[in-house]
Amino acid sequence: MFRKLLPAVILIAATPAAAGTQTLPHDLSVWGMFTQADWVVKLVMVGLVLASVATWTVLIAKHLELARQRKSAEAFRDTLADAGSLAQLDAASAAHPIVREARAEIAQSADALADAEGLKERLVSRLDRYEAKVARKMTQGVTILGTIGATAPFVGLFGTVWGIMNSFIGIAESQTTNLAVVAPGIAEALLATALGLVAAIPAVVIYNHFARVIAAHRAVVADSAAALLRIVSRDLSRGTLPAVEG
Repeated sequence: MFRKLLPAVILIAATPAAAGTQTLPHDLSVWGMFTQADWVVKLVMVGLVLASVATWTVLIAKHLELARQRKSAEAFRDTLADAGSLAQLDAASAAHPIVREARAEIAQSADALADAEGLKERLVSRLDRYEAKVARKMTQGVTILGTIGATAPFVGLFGTVWGIMNSFIGIAESQTTNLAVVAPGIAEALLATALGLVAAIPAVVIYNHFARVIAAHRAVVADSAAALLRIVSRDLSRGTLPAVEG
């Protein structure tokens, strides 16, 4: 009797293991979860990886650009602070865009130089516009970091929702709540969430860093504009400005 039941017992004992072996995911590494994911989740993951690459690219490129501009702007500010008049500026400083802006306004006001206060007001307006233009140029490429930081978590959440939805569909189709059936879809969904955070957190931190750096750079430009206004005011008081421009 026992010998007759033994094959059946062996078959029953082996069946769950065999079923589990068939349903268990064969690869739960990051790459394995990506390759097994639904195509929508794959698109989400690829988009988040590209956003992360863009973030680090902006960090490197913008850091080098701003560091170079900041050093040049500080040197120019110190040159203006030491100059007593426009005539004392060297050729390189005289060719600086902010000095060209001032000279252009003085040239356009050549017939109204007697109105010193009016000239100063026009210079302030023009230099303010120049400062705003410099600020806009410095923020180019940085605003994308704010966009990534704001949207990446929600994009990752979309991938999470889609992956979990697929998991529930798998449960309905297999008519089982076996963890081996549910786990792969949930793992893929959570990977999308993780990639969203990996893209968003550095983007926010780097964006805030550049916001502080740009604000400091803009302050240097404002100091240069103020120093240039002082130089023009001295030349106006001395009556040497027409000679300089002519």
